[in-house]
Amino acid sequence: MYTRKVYKIRDMILWTRFETFLFTAYISIIVGLYYFLDLHWLEFPWTPLALIGTAVAFVIGFQNNSAYGRIWEARKIWGGIVNTSRTFGMFVQDMVTNDHATVKLSKEEIQHEIKTLTYRHIAWMTALRHAMRASRPWETLRQERTNNEWSKLTHPPEWNTTVEEDLRPYLSEKDMEYVMNRDNKQTALLYLQSHHLRRLKESGSVWEFSFLKLEGVLEELFTHQGKSERIKNFPYPRHFASLNHYFMWLFVLLLPLALIPQFAEIGKEISEVNPVIGGIFIWLVVPFYVAVAWIFHTMERIGRTGENPFEGSANDVPISTIARGIEIDLRQNLGEAKEEIPKQFEVHYDTQM
Repeated sequence: MYTRKVYKIRDMILWTRFETFLFTAYISIIVGLYYFLDLHWLEFPWTPLALIGTAVAFVIGFQNNSAYGRIWEARKIWGGIVNTSRTFGMFVQDMVTNDHATVKLSKEEIQHEIKTLTYRHIAWMTALRHAMRASRPWETLRQERTNNEWSKLTHPPEWNTTVEEDLRPYLSEKDMEYVMNRDNKQTALLYLQSHHLRRLKESGSVWEFSFLKLEGVLEELFTHQGKSERIKNFPYPRHFASLNHYFMWLFVLLLPLALIPQFAEIGKEISEVNPVIGGIFIWLVVPFYVAVAWIFHTMERIGRTGENPFEGSANDVPISTIARGIEIDLRQNLGEAKEEIPKQFEVHYDTQM
């Protein structure tokens, strides 16, 4: 546990190192101008800056709470997909029978129908996670250098494959042709599920009451899909995110002009007792400013990173891991051997994707 905390702190420092260098250089230049060139007019009143800082802190807090709310809602949606998927797998195995069939199916034929429905559901999850990983113009993950560096170390498996490649093991050629000709592939797959269940109901392989229950499960899957798509396709309001970003930088850039005079005054008082320490005391503003600027900038950046919980950052909802976990459960309950089932996606740097 201690080692992991150390790694988290190290990763956070590496993630923000370029901004930290920028803050250090900026405050060093301002202090140098004040100290060596006696540019004492480089001052800004502390009171209005404190008001700006208070406003920025409130807006950053609001942004972070909203971002966490989006992440938590996304996690609840995919938690619902887990439960509904298990329910669907159970219903399919117990409700596709010969009890009310007009033409009896063999055991192998019943098992084939169950497997087809189950595999098509896995294909639905696969199509949905690919849709959630598709890039949107307002997503910011790949717009910053350190984010791109982290993405090279660990990134979603959807970035390495196409949706067609991942769907092919679960669908027949006819279903593949139908799905690949649709823009919303996950919706197309649920339509195929409903059509398949209707045919089974008409042949008696699924009792009418069971058909209604299974259609209710499909309706619930549509609901989860719609909620997930809503978060993906509706960005955090830009007038909040953009203005907060600019206000944060305004505060960070003006902060040295208010801090330096304060440290200079303290240095003068110390000089009466210890001239050496008093003369260099003003340079202590450098680490103090870097710490304050780093906190404000990092908190604002965390909020921006958390706005889109499906884009593929290290802190997003691990929908790939969730979907693969459901697939493993469903296929094991079909009686498949562990060697035939894909393994769970690997965890890199304590990060699930």
